[in-house]
Amino acid sequence: MLHNNDVVLRSIAEDLRNCLPIEAMLNSEHLAIQKILEQPEPTVHVDAFLYDDDDIDSLCEKGKMSRNYCVVCGSHKTAPLEFISHSFSLMELKFLYQYALPDLTGKILVDVGSRLGAVLFGGYLYSSASQLYGVEMNADFCQLQEMIITKYQFTDRVKVLHSDICTQASLLQNADVVVMNNVFEYFLDRLEQARAWEFISHNMRKKESLLVTVPSLEESITNLQTDILLSQWVEEMKLDYDVYMEKDIDREALGQIHLYKIL
Repeated sequence: MLHNNDVVLRSIAEDLRNCLPIEAMLNSEHLAIQKILEQPEPTVHVDAFLYDDDDIDSLCEKGKMSRNYCVVCGSHKTAPLEFISHSFSLMELKFLYQYALPDLTGKILVDVGSRLGAVLFGGYLYSSASQLYGVEMNADFCQLQEMIITKYQFTDRVKVLHSDICTQASLLQNADVVVMNNVFEYFLDRLEQARAWEFISHNMRKKESLLVTVPSLEESITNLQTDILLSQWVEEMKLDYDVYMEKDIDREALGQIHLYKIL
């Protein structure tokens, strides 16, 4: 069942779709585009906030998108394309704010790499967080977020900073919740990824504050050269996916969301 806030988020997604190409990638994202092309399986970026499964089916029917690629050019032998998203879907946002996170009244949430602002707008509509900060390095995405914040009158609780998270020590130190969805792997080289994770682990030290990541911290930092000892920094909180009773549940997507408490 769609509630008012769901309708508002769908309306925001539509506004953003009208401003972006179907793949929702910008020419200014050189490294991300290159990394997607280098994936072992043919991969396309489909923004989960902008397009749900029904939208994708509809685009496929119109010939604007495909779920498959041709294994041997010219033959009918096809295989499924891998889809990657740098945003949470509506379903994931509702799970995050209504089930995974505690009551955020009076709390500060920071979204690292806020991109199209889905986490910020979801937080405005589905939580009582007092301030929602997005930190985004890409000026074009900051502009799109500002457009939505103004149009939907979110300015009282949502702020977007056009900045590198590695310059935002005090923001991380004061945050009660930090969200990081597929944040560095596609946008930074390995050295920069390691530096960013080190910076976050040094500054996110507020006891009992929460860190939400996709994928898990282990997966994100295992292959990087860092001095981070996860067991001394965080404790993973078990998430119960069965509490989410909506019919649009995608268990696999929810299983990618990890929640940690800072020790």
